[in-house]
Amino acid sequence: MKKSYSDSYKEAGVDITAGYRAVELMKKHVARTVPDGDADVIGGFGGLYPLDVAGMEEPVLVSGTDGVGTKLRIAQLMDKHDTIGIDCVAMCVNDVVCCGAKPLFFLDYIACGKNIPEKIADIVGGVAEGCVQAGCRLVGGETAEHPGTMPEDDYDIAGFTVGVVDRRKIVDNKKMKAGDVMLALPSSGVHSNGFSLVRKVFDIEHADLSAPVAELGGKSLGETLLAPTVIYVKPVLALLEQVEVKGISHITGGGFYENMPRSIPEGLGVRIRKRDVRVPQIFRLLQERGNISEHDMFNTFNMGVGMSVVVAEEDVAKALEILHAHGTDAYRLGVIVAGDGVILE
Repeated sequence: MKKSYSDSYKEAGVDITAGYRAVELMKKHVARTVPDGDADVIGGFGGLYPLDVAGMEEPVLVSGTDGVGTKLRIAQLMDKHDTIGIDCVAMCVNDVVCCGAKPLFFLDYIACGKNIPEKIADIVGGVAEGCVQAGCRLVGGETAEHPGTMPEDDYDIAGFTVGVVDRRKIVDNKKMKAGDVMLALPSSGVHSNGFSLVRKVFDIEHADLSAPVAELGGKSLGETLLAPTVIYVKPVLALLEQVEVKGISHITGGGFYENMPRSIPEGLGVRIRKRDVRVPQIFRLLQERGNISEHDMFNTFNMGVGMSVVVAEEDVAKALEILHAHGTDAYRLGVIVAGDGVILE
């Protein structure tokens, strides 16, 4: 193996040989995201990506970056680190696909108090799984030990993705009009937003995260909260190939009220009947335990809608057929109307 080591650096809290071990362990995960015969050396100074824009008249690169916020605390308390990387990928790729862009590659950055190679490999394994689900490559990343500034068991993760879309195919809400229909793509639960409130409501630091919870169908609170963010890239790209999509929103922090209007032009809004929203039980439990107002629930959480898309009324049946065929149980959520913002009835 490498002859590079430093006893002095190790005494200061940074074990560079642990970094080498982590890289070796994560290579098998990274390899899952690269087509056979096209692998590049992992551990170089830059991630390589062969850009293919054949068939595009004017390719436009679209970038996105994000993390997973304080959801990390749930993973740390449960000592379960193999799905948090999926969340990191999802938060980035779900954003860029809202423009109609196909994610091309992804990079991660992990800061930790102490580099425990097996834990880092678990985290990166989740990142790789997210990239597989999104159909993009994991081309590189960075793991940095921060002794003295972070507790040894602590870590944070952030990610960055680049996608591409032909300019003429960028999702454009200028064609949206009253009477168009908003479809919901269901979430897996809380996803990766609102966890500061979640942790407060459930007193996470003192809760038994492994105990079955009757209101959650016997699942534990920890299992429910750690459910990975759904990656919508493949269903949405398939939809874009066959149906004119007039607007897409990734429902993250800010919930319905902040995110849905971002895909709707000025002068229009969306009317949604509350009874039509398929709300997972975790949100009802949150609202009850935290005595949270209905407005604040819909203004903080996704409430079971991880992504929304707007299509013409005549395209609804076809759009639902395509989305269902690609594994998402999409449904009709609301209608575009003259007005402003989100109207919940």
